[in-house]
Amino acid sequence: MAQIDPRADAMVGEWLTLPEVAERLSLPVSRVKQLLRDRKLLGVQRPDGAFGVPAAFLDGGQVVRGLHGTLTLVFDCGFTDVEALRWLFTADDSLPGSPIEAIAAHRCSEVNRRAQALAF
Repeated sequence: MAQIDPRADAMVGEWLTLPEVAERLSLPVSRVKQLLRDRKLLGVQRPDGAFGVPAAFLDGGQVVRGLHGTLTLVFDCGFTDVEALRWLFTADDSLPGSPIEAIAAHRCSEVNRRAQALAF
């Protein structure tokens, strides 16, 4: 299980435990674990040892629309879980904001173009 560094942990801000994610999505914890295995959601071990999922990955009672496609792209580029998380939360002046903020604002195509460029 990948562990995130304290700096990246702070970039994320609000974290959710698996039971909290399950409650927000109205799913059993086992289904949330399946979303993680299927790379439709991303979580990492935090510096304190707890496993967490960024709250920014949820929009009300669902996973942020477009997150899965972007995760697929960055993993196809060879990113690890921690690198993907760091990239999603790093500010990009050309967006503006971070990739996760752009995804949440329904600007996935812009983010995905940048993710595809990472492969070259």
